[in-house]
Amino acid sequence: MESHRVIRTFNEHSERGYSAMHAPVLVLNASYEPINICAARRAIVLVLKGVASTEEINGHYSLHSTRVAVRVPSVIRLLEYRRIPHQTRALSRKNILMRDRNTCQYCGVVLNAVDLTLDHVIPRSRGGLSTWENLVACCHECNRRKGNSMPNECGMKPAKEPRPFSMHTSRHLMRMMGRSDAKWRKYLFY
Repeated sequence: MESHRVIRTFNEHSERGYSAMHAPVLVLNASYEPINICAARRAIVLVLKGVASTEEINGHYSLHSTRVAVRVPSVIRLLEYRRIPHQTRALSRKNILMRDRNTCQYCGVVLNAVDLTLDHVIPRSRGGLSTWENLVACCHECNRRKGNSMPNECGMKPAKEPRPFSMHTSRHLMRMMGRSDAKWRKYLFY
């Protein structure tokens, strides 16, 4: 398929291409309501499949193949309205890291997702569960230092109390990210 060739060709480019494919893209419902943030790669796939249209382009990057040139979007809009239930997001590593903004909750260092782990505030061996309220983003060094200890035993308390990733959290993140991308601002009206 041509769309796969476009993405594969782009991925074979320099480190600059790698960053472009992971750039955040604002996803709007058909009603122009902001509903999510996804990586540029996912946004391009949605546009090429005809599920979404590009509302704003990134301006910095474009993809080229022998037959197609595609501008990397900054904002996309779904072509069909999707009902979004008002519930929390699924518990996943990606969502925990997004909630904690890729920041180690013990030392405050901001890292790439691959350089972070998840830590059980109350260790599983001590009865801690894998829940929103017990998982935090953590760098490898802090995770080793904390080990199997309770927060009060090692003096390592998370910077903020871990909470479920709700729609409110998602909208707050969209607003914060929108500050750095002027093209998002007109869609973040709440």
